[in-house]
Amino acid sequence: MPRFRRKEIPMLGIDQHEVVAESMRFGNKTYTATLVSMGNPHIIFYIDDIEKAPLTTLGAMVEKDNRFPMGINVGFVQVLNEMELHYRVWGRGSGITQACGTGACAAVVASILNSYTSKNLSVTVHFARGDLKITWTEQGDVLMTGCANTVCHGIYYYVT
Repeated sequence: MPRFRRKEIPMLGIDQHEVVAESMRFGNKTYTATLVSMGNPHIIFYIDDIEKAPLTTLGAMVEKDNRFPMGINVGFVQVLNEMELHYRVWGRGSGITQACGTGACAAVVASILNSYTSKNLSVTVHFARGDLKITWTEQGDVLMTGCANTVCHGIYYYVT
């Protein structure tokens, strides 16, 4: 189940209210952000064109911002319609990420909180490498459906 209070993200600050469509300053610019924890922290920004998502600039800056003592995943959402979102993510500790299940869940929950879509709808979240379907039920569960695909093979050597 998603969590929203600052301490549940975690985010510093004495005010423990939910962070939904809140103005936040990063660098010398102010952005509107929504924070969601899906067991790991996510900050969501809405943009007009997913191809122009500032992953390497804003994503890298926000991930390590002092307000987020454990770091944060930085998501960018372009709302296509009530049932479709484009999503790109700067993953905490990993940089640009091709897909992120908890990020897709956070993007849909944030979109419902910001009135871009509604609960109980199956929302398709488009990534660069595939799609996930996400539903936030009236009971509070966030359900995810999608494919798992091999993106690489490797060998791990363990040396003692």
